[in-house]
Amino acid sequence: MGAGHAHVLYRATDSPVHRLPPEVKIAAMVAFTIAVVATPREALWAFGAYALLVAVVAVLARVNARWLLLRSTIELPFVLFAFALPFLGAGERVDVAGLHLSVDGLYGAWNIVAKGTLGVWASLLLAATTSTRDLIVGLDRLRCPQIVTQIATFMLRYLDVLVGEARRMRLARISRGDDPRFVWQLRGFAAGIGALFLRAFERGERVYLAMLSRGYTGRMPTVWQGGAAATTGQWLIAATVPVLAGTVAATAAVLT
Repeated sequence: MGAGHAHVLYRATDSPVHRLPPEVKIAAMVAFTIAVVATPREALWAFGAYALLVAVVAVLARVNARWLLLRSTIELPFVLFAFALPFLGAGERVDVAGLHLSVDGLYGAWNIVAKGTLGVWASLLLAATTSTRDLIVGLDRLRCPQIVTQIATFMLRYLDVLVGEARRMRLARISRGDDPRFVWQLRGFAAGIGALFLRAFERGERVYLAMLSRGYTGRMPTVWQGGAAATTGQWLIAATVPVLAGTVAATAAVLT
């Protein structure tokens, strides 16, 4: 995967977090998320501690709060669902600002919003500090199944090709008087989607045959991976955040 395939979330800058190998950042993000999910929802203070950890990493990575907040809107559907839980929940009820709300529903809503937001922030920080290529390399170094990493690699590699082809097909339809805004023209739109699928399938077959003719045996060559694997020191540095998060989760479990 060459340059030009960096995803839109990646922020190309120089920071201590950017310089860490991708595998340690992926492992740290997953471990942090597990600690957050394992935390009892009643331990409100623990989520404040997690947010502080995320803020420290964001500062080190030179990712500003506005960037994180704007891209966190992806979780809005889940937040809207969470707001309904206090009204729909059963069990003990409490009056809040004149509203008769379920206590269990309030905790459930808090649980979804707090853990979901922290997970989204952690994922965004990983995406902001790790290019698409490095994410694939990191997964491969973590012994992720080869079939998964290779599918992701080719998906990212040919996504721009397919998007460009879909754009050209759309322009061709419009130049012939097609306007998918009208219901009776959806048939042409559906036919275009089917044609695009067939072209993508045929291209995949051709690429696979070309790879086999060049000696492909089911595993990408090591030269593609590039860079050096993480050192013990880098693993220890990256482990700081998940270790602290695990300590907070364990303390919260004991105190709750």
